[in-house]
Amino acid sequence: MTVSRIAAPLRRQVLRWTMGRRGGLDISMVRKIPASTTYPLRRVGVDPVPELSRARDSAPVTRLGRVFGMNIWLVSGYDAAQAVLADSTRFSNDLRHLLGTRERTDAQGVGGLGMTDPPDHTRLRRLLTPEFTRRRLARLDGRIDAIVAETLDALARTGPRADLVADFGFAIPFRVICDLLGLSVADRQAFHRLGAARFDLSEGGFGVFNAATESREFLINAVRRQRSDPGDGLIGALLTEHGSEFDDVELGGLADGVFLGGYETSASMLSMGAYVLSQNPDAYEALRRGEAAEVDAVVEELLRFLCPVQVAFPRFARDGMDLFGARVNRGDLVAVSLSGANRDPRRFDTPEEFDPATATAAHLAFGHGLHRCVGAELARMELRVALRGLARRFPDLALAVPVEELAFRELSAVHGIDALPVHLWAPTGTHLEAVPG
Repeated sequence: MTVSRIAAPLRRQVLRWTMGRRGGLDISMVRKIPASTTYPLRRVGVDPVPELSRARDSAPVTRLGRVFGMNIWLVSGYDAAQAVLADSTRFSNDLRHLLGTRERTDAQGVGGLGMTDPPDHTRLRRLLTPEFTRRRLARLDGRIDAIVAETLDALARTGPRADLVADFGFAIPFRVICDLLGLSVADRQAFHRLGAARFDLSEGGFGVFNAATESREFLINAVRRQRSDPGDGLIGALLTEHGSEFDDVELGGLADGVFLGGYETSASMLSMGAYVLSQNPDAYEALRRGEAAEVDAVVEELLRFLCPVQVAFPRFARDGMDLFGARVNRGDLVAVSLSGANRDPRRFDTPEEFDPATATAAHLAFGHGLHRCVGAELARMELRVALRGLARRFPDLALAVPVEELAFRELSAVHGIDALPVHLWAPTGTHLEAVPG
């Protein structure tokens, strides 16, 4: 059989997968992403793959390819990334036109802040912004301290060997985000398995959208349960103050966005941050003994260097334009590589090195502009308390396996590590008790 005869039915099958029952492109049915477009979502260890730096060095905006009649552009230079992220006039975040025309349940829809344009975005964000100011988050200081201390106590009881992904990286933000949302103990048990699947692109949009549906359905139901008896967390506060203005689907979508932005990303940062610190003893010691400014520098440099959110929510060109030398057509998808921008040598002195001495808060780990992560300060709080607590409790922490045996995610919107086996203290020695924070 000729190649063309093989290709024709394959193309038809792909179209069937990606079209809704009534026609129209439906990316939630895509089961495989073209390999040529995936390099912004791949890494070697914690470092972006060389293809990303080559693309950035050639031009700040490059064409990834053309899929289903739509050009896909990659923005990887820092200045271009910042400009696109800040531009809500020429770009839209609404991707409903790519979800076909088939009927969907409430949980199968899209919404929240990341995929919404003004005025809906403005209306929804005004609910969350007051809850995530530094002043309002101060109420969580003691609770975060307690969660970290309890997590480190549990590690000490089962040491000297531990997995800092499951028992540290994921354990802390899960409890923090559940406390913040006000989920019951029963809800937490059922909710725990949701997380990494939201960002795993190995099954294309199909796997991501299915996982998103489960999560959204869970939180929409949590809002419904609390509407008659609001809890003491964020869901209860939103219902008490704005319940008559917003329905369960909108509030459940907001809660899902908080979970989406505050769980998996923080878990990846804590896990990969612990790995980087295990390879940089001076920075680890600075966390243990340094002043607040030194701790802040380590945290900001970890955010820039690791940048677990690899690509920002997709933007769509509202009209044709020249974008830093690239001719972008109306409707084209523009993907902004946050990890690429954070390694741009035109913006950072030592972009490929982890160097707290050059730390700056001007990185794009939390995005930029209208859609900048609303929970950025909460994430910083968690990182400061958790990583400093780890360094103070376990100053002799070391990897328990060779670096080359560590397994990192192969293809994910949020980069991470599968497991981080460590010795909390030397197996033949004694470990230190907790040092007051």
